[in-house]
Amino acid sequence: MPTSVAFEQKKQFLFLFLCGLFLTNALIAEIIGVKIFSVEALLGIAPAQLPLFGTKLDFNMSAGVVNWPIVFITSDIINEYFGKKGVRRISYLTAIFIAYMYIAIYSTTSLPPAQFWLDINSKDSLGNSMNIDGAFNAIFRQGLGIMLGSIVAFLIGQVLDVTVFSWLRRRTGSKHIWLRATGSTLFSQLVDSFVVIFIAFYLFGNWSVTQILQVGSINYIYKGCVALLTTPVLYGAHYLIDRYLGKENAHQLANEAAASSFTAM
Repeated sequence: MPTSVAFEQKKQFLFLFLCGLFLTNALIAEIIGVKIFSVEALLGIAPAQLPLFGTKLDFNMSAGVVNWPIVFITSDIINEYFGKKGVRRISYLTAIFIAYMYIAIYSTTSLPPAQFWLDINSKDSLGNSMNIDGAFNAIFRQGLGIMLGSIVAFLIGQVLDVTVFSWLRRRTGSKHIWLRATGSTLFSQLVDSFVVIFIAFYLFGNWSVTQILQVGSINYIYKGCVALLTTPVLYGAHYLIDRYLGKENAHQLANEAAASSFTAM
C-alpha cells in the first residue's frame, strides 16, 4: 500500500507539473507573440528569400514560436501518460484562460495613465520622445480577430494533435515515440499555422489569400523544423519520467492511457 500511495502522489504531481508547464508557456506565447523577429538575423545568416506564391519571403516570426514548441512537447507527454482526456482537459482550460487574459489586458489598456508615469517615461534610452501609455496600448491591445484566431487555432490544433497521436499510438504500440509525437505535431500545425492568420487577418483584416498562404507557409516550415529538432528533448523527458515514477510504473501508466484513448476513439 505505501508504494501504491507514493506512486499515486507522484502521478498527481507529474500531471500538475505538466499542466502548469503547458498552461504557462501557452499564456507566455500569446503575450509575447506581438513581437516579430528575424530568424536569419538571430542566426547571423543572409535572408532566406524563399520563393513562395509569387514572392520571396524571409523567416520573420512571431516571438511566440519560442514557447510553443514546449507546449507541443508537453501535450505529447500528457497524451502519452494520461491519455486524450488529460490533454483535452488542459487544452480547454488553457483556452478559457487565454480568453480571460485578453479581456484582463484589454481592460488595463483602458485605464487612464498617471501623469507622473508619463513624465518619468517621456524619453527612451536614446533620448527620443516617447508616449509610454501609447506604447503599452500598442503592444498589449490586440484586436478581436487575433484573439479569436489564437483561441480557435489553439483548440483545433490540440484536438488534431491528440487525435493523430492516439491513432499512431494505436498502430505503433510503445515503440516509435518520435513518429507519433512528430507526426501528430506536423499534422496539427499544418492546420494551426493557417487558421490563426486566416481568422485574424483575412476574416477580421484586409490580407489577401496569397498573403495568408505566404505567411502561413513560412510559419509551418519553421514549426516543422522545430518539431524535428526537439525530438531528442522528448526522449529526454521520457527518460526523466521513467526515473521519477519507476520504469515499470511509467510503462503501466502509459499503457493505461493508451487503452483509455483507444476506448474513446
